[in-house]
Amino acid sequence: MFVEDDSYVDAVMEKLEGESCNIEYAVQQAGEQFAAMFAAMDDDYMRAREVDIRDVTRRLLNNLTGIAEDGIDPVAPVVLAADDLAPSETLRLDKTKILGFITQGGSGNSHTAILARAMGIPAICGLGEALKQEYEGRQAYMDGETGQVFLDPDEMTVQMFQDKAEKQRERKALMENLKGKEDVTLDGRRIELCCNIGSPDDVSAVLANDGQGIGLFRSEYLYLAAGDYPTEEEQFEAYRAVAAAMEGKRVIIRTLDIGADKQAGYFGLQKEENPAMGLRAIRICLNRPEVFRTQLRALYRASAFGKVSIMFPMVTSVWEVEECRRACRSVMKELEQEGIPFNPDTEIGIMIETPASVFMAAELAELVDFFSVGTNDLTQYMLACDRQCNDLGRFCDPHHPAVLRALKFTADAAHRAGIRIGICGELAADVSLLPTFLAIGIDELSVSPEAVLPLRAAIRKSNAQACTLEKLECQRNDAGKE
Repeated sequence: MFVEDDSYVDAVMEKLEGESCNIEYAVQQAGEQFAAMFAAMDDDYMRAREVDIRDVTRRLLNNLTGIAEDGIDPVAPVVLAADDLAPSETLRLDKTKILGFITQGGSGNSHTAILARAMGIPAICGLGEALKQEYEGRQAYMDGETGQVFLDPDEMTVQMFQDKAEKQRERKALMENLKGKEDVTLDGRRIELCCNIGSPDDVSAVLANDGQGIGLFRSEYLYLAAGDYPTEEEQFEAYRAVAAAMEGKRVIIRTLDIGADKQAGYFGLQKEENPAMGLRAIRICLNRPEVFRTQLRALYRASAFGKVSIMFPMVTSVWEVEECRRACRSVMKELEQEGIPFNPDTEIGIMIETPASVFMAAELAELVDFFSVGTNDLTQYMLACDRQCNDLGRFCDPHHPAVLRALKFTADAAHRAGIRIGICGELAADVSLLPTFLAIGIDELSVSPEAVLPLRAAIRKSNAQACTLEKLECQRNDAGKE
C-alpha cells in the first residue's frame, strides 16, 4: 500500500528529477523523509509506522540493487551463521539453500529453534562467542543433536559424521514399519500422537510421518510471514487447506500468539521491559477485537471443511475465556445471518502455560472442551527462567518436579471435568518422560512431525499400569543423590 501511495511516488519522482540522482538515492531520501514525518506524529500507533517505512525502503533498495532478501542467495546450499534469527526471518529462509543454521544468541527453547524443528532444518542456537565472523566461507559440519560444530574437519571426523548419518537413515527406515500402527501401550492404553505445524506447507510432513491429527497449528506465523494483517479470506484459505488435507482428523488451530520474541512490525507494539509478561497472545486479541473477529470468522468458516478446533493461548483467568466465548458466539451469529456454513459444535480449548491457569484449572475446565499444555512457557513461568537466555542452562529444567506436578494437577482437573488434556510443548517429544506422561494420564502428545514415529515405538513398548508417579519420583530423587 505504501509504494502505491501517490504522495510517496511523487516524492520519489521529485527527488529523481529535481536532483538528477539515481533511483536508489531517490528511494532512500524519500523513505527518510516519510519515516521522519511518521516519527514526529503525536499518535503512538502512527509513530510506530516509522519502523514499517524503513523496512519497506530497505526492501525496495535491496530489489533495486540486486541484494537478496535477508542477504542469502548462495549458489550451493550452505550452513547459515548469524548473531540471531527472529522467527519471521527463519520463516523466509529458503529450505533448498539452507542445510542448517547456527546462531550466537538465543537458546534451544526459543521460538526460532522450535520453528526450525518444525521446518526440518538442523539448528544450533546460543553458540555464543565460539561462533566468529572469520569462519565465513569455511567448511563446517554441525550436529544438531549434540550442539557441536566442527570447522574444516579431518577425515576421521568426516567419517564419524557419515557413519552417524547412515545410522540415522537406517533408524528412519525401521521407523517406516510403524506407519499405520496404533499408538497404544502393551496393556491397551491409547495416547494420540499429533503434530505441531506453522503453515499449510507443513501438512505434507504430518502425513508423511503418519501424525494422527494436528495438535497445534501456530496461526501467528501467517501474521509473521506477512507485511500487513492477513485478511479474513487469506486466513480462511490457509485454515481450510489444512482442515481438508487432514481428511477428518482433528486440527487444533491456536489463535494469534505474537508478542515477546515473535514480533510483527505492523502491529505497532510498544517496546516492553519484560515482553514475556507483557501484551501478547490472547491479551492482544481481547484488546483489538477487530483483529480477533477477523481470525475467528476465518476459523469458523474453515470448520465447515474439516474437524477444526479453536484454542486460545496465554489464558490466566475465567473472564478471559468467557470473553473469548462471547466473541465466538457473536461471529457464529454473523455467519448464520450471512448464510455462510460453519460447524456450530466446533470445540473450544485453551493452553495451560501459566501458573495461574494451572491453579485455576478446575474452574477453566468447566468452560472448555480440552486443555493443551504449552510446556515451553509453563517451564519459563514456573521456574522464573527466560527461555530466550541460553546462559541459564541447568536452571531452566523442564524436568523440574514443579513442572511435572503442575502437569499432574492440571490433568486431574481436566479428567474430573470430563475433558481431555494434551501437551503441545517441546517436552512432549521427550521419550524419557513418556512413563511420566502415562502415569499422569496425558491423553495426547503433539510434536514435530519427525518425532511421531520414535514416540510411537516407545509407546508400543510401554506398560501404562507399571508407570506410577511415586516410583518415578523415587528414581529421580535417588538419581539426584548419586
